[in-house]
Amino acid sequence: MSEVIYTPPPDEGLDLIHVDEALIVVNKPEGLLSVPGRGADRQDCMVHRVQQRFPEALTVHRLDMATSGLLVFARGEAMQRALSVLFQDRQVDKRYVAVVKGLLAPDHGEINLPLIADWPNRPRQMVCFERGKPSQTLFEVLARDPLKDETRVALTPVTGRSHQLRVHMLALGHPMLGDPFYGDADSQARAPRLLLHAETLSLPHPVSGERASWGCAAPF
Repeated sequence: MSEVIYTPPPDEGLDLIHVDEALIVVNKPEGLLSVPGRGADRQDCMVHRVQQRFPEALTVHRLDMATSGLLVFARGEAMQRALSVLFQDRQVDKRYVAVVKGLLAPDHGEINLPLIADWPNRPRQMVCFERGKPSQTLFEVLARDPLKDETRVALTPVTGRSHQLRVHMLALGHPMLGDPFYGDADSQARAPRLLLHAETLSLPHPVSGERASWGCAAPF
């Protein structure tokens, strides 16, 4: 697969959702890498923009370049370790909203399909029952639009595989609108961007231990 030209959105300042002594929560714009990529032309990313204002900020997790929404950064190495443990132990709850092609029949459900890198077509992923890693996604239909033949759906990843939500919806026969990797020509043409947004996130605060939650409505 040919390399996609990286054209990050202009830096218009941070869309800060929350800041305290332990962590920073930002709304990452669509089209911006979470961390630096390979090459000098892929250094503009969310962590570097956050570090311009908070030099001690460190990465804890990532969002796909094409996905917008809530991203958490740690303030210092101790907080990075603490937050990383929360992610590894699946104590972090994340919910995404997406718009997919077609009318998703069940109102809610669970997708359990193992995923593996599609090496000849990286960074694409694919379902593989022989060598794939267990991957689980919960879904809930928010709205169906029969006229547009589209469904708005909430997605909760139980595991955190690369491109998991996008591949799982594709496997159901409902690619996300605007997805350049997994959509067909029609679904790609229906939206100018990938319609996937990290809308809510909650976790036990690494200092107080109390559950903290944040939200950021999808821009579509």
